[in-house]
Amino acid sequence: MKALQYSEYGPSSVLEVVDLPEPQPPAGKVRIVVRAVGINPFDWKVRKGLFGDTTPSRLPVVPHSDVAGVVDAVGEGVTGVAVGDEVFGIAVGGGAAERAVLRFWAAKPAGMSFAEAAGLPNVVETAGRALDLLGVEKGQTLVVNGAAGGVGIAAVQLAVARGAAVIGTASERNHEFLRSLGATPVTYGPGLPDRVRAVAPGGVDVALDTAGRGAVADLITLTPAPAAVVSIADFDAPRLGARVTDGSEGRAWQTLAEAAALFAEGRFTMPVERTFPLAEAAAAHDLSESGHVRGKVVLAL
Repeated sequence: MKALQYSEYGPSSVLEVVDLPEPQPPAGKVRIVVRAVGINPFDWKVRKGLFGDTTPSRLPVVPHSDVAGVVDAVGEGVTGVAVGDEVFGIAVGGGAAERAVLRFWAAKPAGMSFAEAAGLPNVVETAGRALDLLGVEKGQTLVVNGAAGGVGIAAVQLAVARGAAVIGTASERNHEFLRSLGATPVTYGPGLPDRVRAVAPGGVDVALDTAGRGAVADLITLTPAPAAVVSIADFDAPRLGARVTDGSEGRAWQTLAEAAALFAEGRFTMPVERTFPLAEAAAAHDLSESGHVRGKVVLAL
């Protein structure tokens, strides 16, 4: 099968398409014919060698875990899914290939494209996990910093569906888009606390930082206590009393089904900025790394 791979850490040029054996699904997992692969910032950061162990023994790597496709083999003990079902979820052992084995998945709703579905798994799980950690509920006011990125878009919609009032920070070009999701937009950067207070005179209950860039200190000034702020991007946040979530405390994969149900009701969307063929994966990584993306960058197979 054709698969994306890199054999050294470095720039996007290390990515290449190679031939690899097809994986087989072990007990408890399913295999899909991959139709689309979602790109997350984590993927190109790992490719660049910015995280963890980068010894040669860990290479080569088939990147990406966010995938969508059609089930073509079911491992022993798996129930509730059958060959031919359209699903999206998390690949084990790398998903940027013609076939991938999934460890977590949800049914793809009718009407959702494979490209849209491939953009969901990690951002939806991360958003759901952060909102659960914050205890977001009906009647609260939540600030989402970086609301036009993948996790931000998911967090805004999940929080709105749970009955929260949401204020989202983004560049002005994304303000109308955030309004369409049910959020009140404000511009990020210096002066953020004053802009938020102007649109939320009753105060802010909790805040989620998805972008980092030093916003945690400002978010703390808006909330009742530093612990009411959670970041997925600023790992210095605990020094200020805020919290960080990286998934090590547990995952919220049930949020995939929640997002799928909301999509079926017309209450959830994940825009795809651009779709690339597998052979142009380097360009896709470069676009994701640029930071000028609304929603997700996707590889189509």
